[in-house]
Amino acid sequence: MDRRTFIGRIAGGLLGAPLAARAQQVGKVYRIGFLLLFPRDVQLNLIAAFEAGLREKGYMPGREVMIEYRSADGQYDQLPILAAELVRLGVDVIVTGVNPNTIAAKRATGTIPIVMAASFFPVEDGLVASLARPGGNVTGFTQEAGEEVAKRLQLLREVVPKLTRVATLSGVGMTYNPYFVKTLQDAARGIGVSVVPFEIRNVEDVTQAFDDIERARADGLIVFGGPLTLAHRSAIIGLATKKQLPAVWSVKERVVDGGLMSYGADVADLYRRAAGYVDRILKGAKPADLPVEQPTKFVLTINLKTAKALGLTIPPSLLLRADEVIQ
Repeated sequence: MDRRTFIGRIAGGLLGAPLAARAQQVGKVYRIGFLLLFPRDVQLNLIAAFEAGLREKGYMPGREVMIEYRSADGQYDQLPILAAELVRLGVDVIVTGVNPNTIAAKRATGTIPIVMAASFFPVEDGLVASLARPGGNVTGFTQEAGEEVAKRLQLLREVVPKLTRVATLSGVGMTYNPYFVKTLQDAARGIGVSVVPFEIRNVEDVTQAFDDIERARADGLIVFGGPLTLAHRSAIIGLATKKQLPAVWSVKERVVDGGLMSYGADVADLYRRAAGYVDRILKGAKPADLPVEQPTKFVLTINLKTAKALGLTIPPSLLLRADEVIQ
């Protein structure tokens, strides 16, 4: 072997390894776990937003990334089982939605990064140490920036000027519920409105809750977001109309379903942005160093058909501020 051949082989070995490693990294197919509480068809718009966000970052689902969807079909006790399954699959990152999904994933792994797409009060609920520095393996997004709950009360009062007592409805066992209630009570105290909270766990509870709300002489209702109010949305919307009770929701989908009004974060936008955090993590960022971000887009939606059924006239000024008005 002559000297030039020897040097060439050495150089080829030194340069070839990094090039091969880079080529392998470029061709790597990542695996993303996506943990759902409810069936996929209930959250197709959120899934579509997440996948669109991935494509914006250069990942084509089914090509550069494989997404392992796991749904508990509304059964809370299935979440830990499904989270453990995703961990066994060795996914590179787990995407969750609301808090129960994140809690299950966090208990299943302390090393695989977890991106919360739409959490509620993540610091208070113990999911992260702080919004600025989450610590651990969990980061992502929160649906609440703080003032949304008070804003819903303000909107309800514009529709019901003589509002003096407002009921709230939320799901039993949601550990973030007290923070919703306290935030609302703080806002209500300043305008002379009292707050009467109610919780549900099943459809029978919904009927009982509305009977209790009627006895409490509430002038309006604020429905907090969460898995149980999502699961029983049809019953809640139907009874609110039947009882002639103006109700404000957190997401526009419930207004499309027949609710009166909603104000809250654009949740689909949060899922799209969650794909950006997945991208950063796949490129080496640590969840502990990625701050939990708050929503930047908020949506006010009003259903005029429901308002008519309730015998309400929506102020023109409120209609002008609405992002979407359903006739």
